[in-house]
Amino acid sequence: MSALRKGYTTGSCAAAAAKAALLLLVEGRTAESVEFPLPDGQRRRLPVEYVRRTDEGAEAAVRKEAGDDPDVTNGALIAASVAWTEGNDVEFAAGEGVGTVTKPGLVVPPGEPAVNPGPRRMIREAVREITPCGVRVTISIPGGRELSGKTFNPRLGIAGGLSILGTTGIVRPFSCSALRESLRCALNVAAAAGIMAPVLVPGHIGERAARAHFRVAPEQVVEVGNEWGFALDEAARRPFVALLAVGHPGKLAKLIAGGWDTHSGRSGSALPIVVQMHAAVLGRPAAEAPTVEGIFRALDAEKKKRLGNTLAAAIQKAVEKRTEERRNVAVVLIDLGGRILGSSGDLIPWG
Repeated sequence: MSALRKGYTTGSCAAAAAKAALLLLVEGRTAESVEFPLPDGQRRRLPVEYVRRTDEGAEAAVRKEAGDDPDVTNGALIAASVAWTEGNDVEFAAGEGVGTVTKPGLVVPPGEPAVNPGPRRMIREAVREITPCGVRVTISIPGGRELSGKTFNPRLGIAGGLSILGTTGIVRPFSCSALRESLRCALNVAAAAGIMAPVLVPGHIGERAARAHFRVAPEQVVEVGNEWGFALDEAARRPFVALLAVGHPGKLAKLIAGGWDTHSGRSGSALPIVVQMHAAVLGRPAAEAPTVEGIFRALDAEKKKRLGNTLAAAIQKAVEKRTEERRNVAVVLIDLGGRILGSSGDLIPWG
């Protein structure tokens, strides 16, 4: 099987475009390609589609390359216009085709351009490689308003276009067969390394939280993606004595309803499950929020823990049933910042 090509997130493209525009504005240089930093400290270089001066400053664009991932933004232009501002902050604005957040509960507050925290950090770092001065960066995606209709943005309360996304800067293509083969390999490696209690996580946020909160070996954390049913079935075939699932309730709560493939296109939303649990546990309706994260943000610490623990217990029960109760199972739920919302089960095997 040939390896699937990786691509770059809209956040990476925006960071490279912003840096290219500043190179023209500050140094008078038209770059054909730009090197920029990724969140993990690595550096990448992307080709620049165009660089030009504007009335207020300069603008550059990078064409999105998603590799072999079926991303709706693949091939789209991600443009960044830069202009000087007072002070020394890096400000963000939404241009054509980039949405604006209109509802609470997302990682970006209402009224702000839909540029997620990870891309904001990448863009700031790219800008600071050129200038310490105040800069306003306006991100645009021509045709983004139309493309956003193929995403969840309208129902999440992101109006007018797409979001600028990416926690790692790299797009890893989804392929069911390739992912499952990778999962088998990861579980085999864990078993061969003598791991008896692996930690299953959906992705990077769960992995970071697992390594922050528990003592785990490098081979012990296995990234499942959306393949929870497959991963649990495969884990049950190996000599593990315990399993720990660490992830966001917006993903893991789907397991309660039997959504073992948690991909948004192949499973129902976790929101109704959490809303129903909220009413049952806390005795009142959940806050009006478009996301599970928003529902938890509206709660004080004690209520977060009560709801988190109850959800974790329900997820634990679903996982135990899937694995035919042949393994000790624990569940830890985290928010998008990696903070623990609740847990269920014996966590001693993970210290």
